[in-house]
Amino acid sequence: MKRIATIGGMLALSFTALGTLGAAKTAAQDPIILAPIIMDTAVPIIVNAVKKKPTGLETFEGYVIHANSAQVTVRSKANEMAVQSFPLGPDASAKMQLIVEKGGFQYGDKIKVYYDPSTMKATKFKGKPSTPAPGA
Repeated sequence: MKRIATIGGMLALSFTALGTLGAAKTAAQDPIILAPIIMDTAVPIIVNAVKKKPTGLETFEGYVIHANSAQVTVRSKANEMAVQSFPLGPDASAKMQLIVEKGGFQYGDKIKVYYDPSTMKATKFKGKPSTPAPGA
């Protein structure tokens, strides 16, 4: 029993001695107040965000399922389950008629439809129709 007490006392003394040595080091440090470093090269970089043109039209990008001179049906590029049909406005209908006479859009052609969100009517579209299969 005396042996355990002696070892415990020695450990307590050594921890106390280490604690005082550590405390002496921290007490000796003075808080030094440094002036802030001002750099001339640290100028903020101003980046302007790209702003959309206020056309009032929404876009729908995807792949053609069916297209004729009256309407176009498109599967969404982002979500394959989203399918949207757009009736064509007069200008878009005239443009689509010219494309249909040359062979028209084929299934899977990429297209971007610009439509009025209130009426869901396509006012214009962009896309390159692929060449139709021979004999079709």
